[in-house]
Amino acid sequence: MLFSFTLLPPIIIDFIYQENAADAFFTAYIVLLATGFVLWLPVKNSKKDLRLRDGFIVVVLFWFILSIAGTLPLILYEQLDISITDAFFESVSGLTTTGATVITNLDSLPHSILFYRQELQWLGGMGIIVLAVAVLPMLGIGGMQLYKAETPGPIKDRKLTPRITETAKALWYIYLTLTVMCALAYWFAGMNIFDAVTHSFSTVAIGGFSTHDASLGYFDEVGIKIVAIIFMFLGGVNFALHFLAFRSWSFRSYLKDAEFKVYFQVLLFVSIIAVVFLQFTDATDSYSESLLLGVFHVVSIGTTTGFATTEFHLWPSFLPVLLLFTSFIGGCAGSTGGGLKVIRVILLLKQGMREMTRLIHPKAVILVKIGTKPVADSIIDAVWGFFAIYVLVFVIMMLLLMASGLDQITSFSAVAATLNNLGPGLGKVASNYASINDFAKWVLSFGMLLGRLEIFTLLVLLTPAFWRK
Repeated sequence: MLFSFTLLPPIIIDFIYQENAADAFFTAYIVLLATGFVLWLPVKNSKKDLRLRDGFIVVVLFWFILSIAGTLPLILYEQLDISITDAFFESVSGLTTTGATVITNLDSLPHSILFYRQELQWLGGMGIIVLAVAVLPMLGIGGMQLYKAETPGPIKDRKLTPRITETAKALWYIYLTLTVMCALAYWFAGMNIFDAVTHSFSTVAIGGFSTHDASLGYFDEVGIKIVAIIFMFLGGVNFALHFLAFRSWSFRSYLKDAEFKVYFQVLLFVSIIAVVFLQFTDATDSYSESLLLGVFHVVSIGTTTGFATTEFHLWPSFLPVLLLFTSFIGGCAGSTGGGLKVIRVILLLKQGMREMTRLIHPKAVILVKIGTKPVADSIIDAVWGFFAIYVLVFVIMMLLLMASGLDQITSFSAVAATLNNLGPGLGKVASNYASINDFAKWVLSFGMLLGRLEIFTLLVLLTPAFWRK
């Protein structure tokens, strides 16, 4: 029922621009509101607390059911002429903030449809923050248990308590503040008010949808790219750190955080490589262009946003693949970014180094630390388990795509782009996913949900043990 009200802003947008798309949104609004009311009515007086098992189901259904609901306006707008498969793919891509699209000729679409796609990403981004900081630590499957003591309203029970409401409210204010700041910055940099608002939605949410086929390459102003770089970077930072910084009015929380420092260093290091290589291969006309293009695309792909200002997949040598591999690291835990998350990559590397040291000193007691804090072996085991399942899922999805007829480069990059919630890939999916077959789209839709739900959250529902009493 609440989700149905998100269809009202596109109706208002349509009345402003007079493009005759309001009927599709109004019909979808009535259908979703009525369906939600019918489902709510029998249980309206239920006051039971949710337990751990319920948490998994609610989290998965949040994205799956709302992704289905999100298809309605797209299907009902007849001029879009979109299939159920494509509508679901687009809706999942929006809500999971992946940014992979099957819709082309964006510049000719009604403003209401364009606004709706951006709005889906913004709503999905807010859901991700609450999921990562308030829910996943309690489920014990995310990287955020490392930050439990620092997050607002830490949760120490095994059931969902009212403290999640306080956490969500604080995060909501931060998320909204960053969105407003981003929209104003885009506007001052040269965008019209519609583009500024809609692109702020997808920038802060690390989504990557745009209102133009050329993405941010549609805009010539250098200031717009700089604004995007800043807010994409901020969107990839742990929102618990944003909360601490807002509360104390100090940058100290960022500077003290080991994950943030590695996140910054990775993006800086890859940016230097990209800028130098673009300059020395004469892929750009000037050093300033190499600097802007290199940094922009490293931050965009590295944070799994997916904006582009040029066809980076045509860059020389290893650069496109380097950018794609950077997306495997992704953003920080507790951010709107996708990928493995920086904290997990740190732990994987530290554990690898520990095992090599143990070969030399078998009896040594070696602690894995993040900053000055030792990390429990149970968390390291969970991270290695996550990585193993991630690799297995990646391989299976890639083989399924190749079996459907896609080539190796397209299959590999499409799985990487969806499982990491990045969006653009290489090969046939460099610009959009319209040309691939329906089977591949369903596989990749499942991949987007897996990536957004940190894999375990969704896969645990498929195990018989979960359903046993």
